[in-house]
Amino acid sequence: MSRRTERYKISGPNSLWQIYKTVPFFKVVKNVIVIQIARYSPSLRFKNWLYRTFLNMKVGKNTAFAFMVMPDIMFPERITVGDNCIIGYNTTILAHEYLIKEYRLGDVTIGNDVMIGANTTILPGVTIGDGAVVSAATLVNRDVPAGAFVGGNPMRIIREKHDALKETAGRLPVGDATMTE
Repeated sequence: MSRRTERYKISGPNSLWQIYKTVPFFKVVKNVIVIQIARYSPSLRFKNWLYRTFLNMKVGKNTAFAFMVMPDIMFPERITVGDNCIIGYNTTILAHEYLIKEYRLGDVTIGNDVMIGANTTILPGVTIGDGAVVSAATLVNRDVPAGAFVGGNPMRIIREKHDALKETAGRLPVGDATMTE
């Protein structure tokens, strides 16, 4: 599915030059400070607390933002991340795009149990389904189905959930790896 964004036409200089007509200056200042503190913090709980408390991001339980993750500095409140996710090193999550003749805003929704590899960029208006895996250095430019494995620039589906189920059909589950006597 294509991205779901709201488009706002502008006239005059490019939309980034007119940024403070679209978002308050001091909101951006606050967001930059909070995000920079979180990017360098080694504490996962502290990062999540900062994102929830000061940026109004929706962050699920046991979600881990790795070192240097960059949430949107202008509209972080449009980002939702489910439970038990890993957002890899230096990943960028955008909820805005400033273009020459318009700017676009879109919610980003990341489901539960999602793993996003390092150096990935997630564009506004996409949904990443539960259990999806996004390989490192991927440009997520459209929705990711639940359980899919995706990668590349631009993103392509490498394996969908039903493909993985076919591969494991007929195999017995491995079970608990602990040793017993």
